[in-house]
Amino acid sequence: MKKESIFVENKNNQSKKGKQYNIYFLGVVALLYFLIFIFYPNKIEKSLIITGRLLVQLVPIFLLIIFFMGIINYFVNFNKIKKYVGEKSGLKGWFIAATAGILSHGSIYMWYPFLKDLHERGMRSGLVAVFLYNRAIKITLLPIMIYYFGIKYVILLSIYMVIASIIEGKIIEVIEK
Repeated sequence: MKKESIFVENKNNQSKKGKQYNIYFLGVVALLYFLIFIFYPNKIEKSLIITGRLLVQLVPIFLLIIFFMGIINYFVNFNKIKKYVGEKSGLKGWFIAATAGILSHGSIYMWYPFLKDLHERGMRSGLVAVFLYNRAIKITLLPIMIYYFGIKYVILLSIYMVIASIIEGKIIEVIEK
């Protein structure tokens, strides 16, 4: 029990430091914007337009992330997920992480909050790494790769990438301990 209380205390201290850093960062950015506004008012306008466009692109993605995380939190039993990708998942966990990484689509930043949530609920760090590593194998691009490099090369490269991802995952778990 003592270790848990120390962990919680450290986590609270880290979150306080993170909030302080966020406030300082926001202050520095606001100060920079103000200084640029004073000396180069036309550049600040361009910057705000670009920022607005970026927000318009990102807001639907963030809403989609929130929607999917809500559905997952409502329907998914995280004790079952822990069984498949937790500490005692074994080979099944490595296989699930590699396969899910290969099958995943969409922007990578859509997956970060989901993986963070799974990691906080017991998913092994090595399996997160395997998932992210295997996102490089794009099923939709395999036919083009086969056309340019040949089927033997593509199969060999894909197998090596899966093996390398598992090695990377194991290394991360060793470093983490």
